[in-house]
Amino acid sequence: MSATETPATTDPARGWWAICLCAAWCGTCGSYRSVFDALARAHPQVRFEWVDIEDEAELVDDLDVETFPTLLLADGRTARFLGPLLPQAGALAQLLARLPHEPGASAGPEAQAMFERVRAARVG
Repeated sequence: MSATETPATTDPARGWWAICLCAAWCGTCGSYRSVFDALARAHPQVRFEWVDIEDEAELVDDLDVETFPTLLLADGRTARFLGPLLPQAGALAQLLARLPHEPGASAGPEAQAMFERVRAARVG
């Protein structure tokens, strides 16, 4: 179980995933990590995963991450959001509150492929 994973989210087909794409060298990512971990504790129904785009390059594949932090949110089966997010707790908390109540549009094939790689690596 990862440091930010909670027991309530161990079934990957149920519940939301919040995946942060960052890099160890990024100062913004370093300061965002504690915010991300606090959000994980505040939202036990969501599975939070931290992916270092260099240490785990095979998960990112050829997805171009230009801005940090970049978040991938998925509903357990479908990637629903992929994009840069202000490194503030409120920005991610708002998305987590809003997305489950919106129609299930996909974030696109690249986001879906990356979500499937992360899910397989973290669950499988």
